[in-house]
Amino acid sequence: MSSGPPGAAGHYFQAEPSAPSRPATVHLHLPDVDVELGVDRGVFSAGRVDPGTMHLLRVLPPLPGGDILDLGCGYGPIACTLARRSPDATVWAVDVNQRALALTAANAASLGLGNVRAVAPDDVPGGLRFSAMVSNPPIKVGKLALHEMLQRWLPRVAPGGEAWMVVHRHLGADSLAAWLTSGGRAVERRGSKQGYRLLRVTAAPAATPPAPGPAGGDGPGSAG
Repeated sequence: MSSGPPGAAGHYFQAEPSAPSRPATVHLHLPDVDVELGVDRGVFSAGRVDPGTMHLLRVLPPLPGGDILDLGCGYGPIACTLARRSPDATVWAVDVNQRALALTAANAASLGLGNVRAVAPDDVPGGLRFSAMVSNPPIKVGKLALHEMLQRWLPRVAPGGEAWMVVHRHLGADSLAAWLTSGGRAVERRGSKQGYRLLRVTAAPAATPPAPGPAGGDGPGSAG
């Protein structure tokens, strides 16, 4: 996973943000979750919980247990919500931003959520497969880096699993959906609010093989 393009000093997708630390808190209010989360400069949407994240968490259906991936976790609003909703699941909160990972771990601890693992990408066990992936992906990292990130992580969603991503239409939601479809994945738009698209992504079903022809023949249309 890229740590960001050259010259991106201070951006939330850097491993070590250059922005001076200025801790604060934000309020995450959902029908089933009402908590304060610690935030800091140099981390995505430190001023408030991002509207796209809020839309995703309001619309997201119940997820299966097992291992769930929060890709690009920031300070952890998605990871902490998923961990509270699915206490029997393990939520892997993955980010390149070390400040974000520290915040996610601290937020999970303060909420008593022992089922959150805040880790850098290379610290996720190699053989681990996820029952689901949920992400407000870092669109501003750039299209190439974003595609590389998704090509790395989407194949780690187990067969039958789903990936859920929220992307604003002005930031390329429809082109991302088209790219995912061209790569052999099924993409369904499950909700849209204020331009934020919620995309459900699954592996495209395998093509159904043709029915065998009559015994001794090669099937309909055979040249014999």
